[in-house]
Amino acid sequence: MWASIRALSPALSFLGILALFGGTAAAEQFSADIVTTNAGDRMAGAAGKLYVRDSLVRFETPDFRSGRFLVNVSADTAFFVMPAQDIYMDAKESSSLTQILVPVDPDDPCQAWQTMAKIAGAAGHGSKWHCRRLGTDNIDGRQVIEYQATSPAGSAITATIDPLLKFPIRFQYQDGTKVELVDIREQPQPAALFQMPAGSRKFDPQQLIERIKRSDVWVEPPK
Repeated sequence: MWASIRALSPALSFLGILALFGGTAAAEQFSADIVTTNAGDRMAGAAGKLYVRDSLVRFETPDFRSGRFLVNVSADTAFFVMPAQDIYMDAKESSSLTQILVPVDPDDPCQAWQTMAKIAGAAGHGSKWHCRRLGTDNIDGRQVIEYQATSPAGSAITATIDPLLKFPIRFQYQDGTKVELVDIREQPQPAALFQMPAGSRKFDPQQLIERIKRSDVWVEPPK
């Protein structure tokens, strides 16, 4: 019996390594506030809220008061949910934050951002994210990695990654606008935060357009 166990040990060790490092990048569980400042370091509006549980992300921003965004990196989905209307829809490019506020590999963050750009339809014509590592820094006691990143649209961004959280905590754009996570609270997040409200149905804008086309109010645009 012990000989059989010894024979299995290398395989078990290998499977343990795969469990630790394989699969989709997953962040630690935490919550934080999302603060956006303009070039003069003045807050551009009220702070948003972010919640992260492994590969699940939920955030709410003042620009979208009627709902919240739910991102599931493992399932390659990003939705905007409006509980009051019992509907949800594909987020697409409604908010650029769905493409960047996701768990990443600290050594290759562009891989996750590229995946989210494809989901949003923002990586057309084969355009890609590109990342160049700049070095390390310390922000509020956190050891971080900084990257110079270029989005599929060609925007240059300085991105700061927390390797322990496996998550970006700051983005600074060419025009001086900065998006950062503050008051980071590392603690388990309830699964219910990331669930679709019961009874929600998916809203497809294209289906609404097709219904309007079949109605008496539709006027065909001039060619």
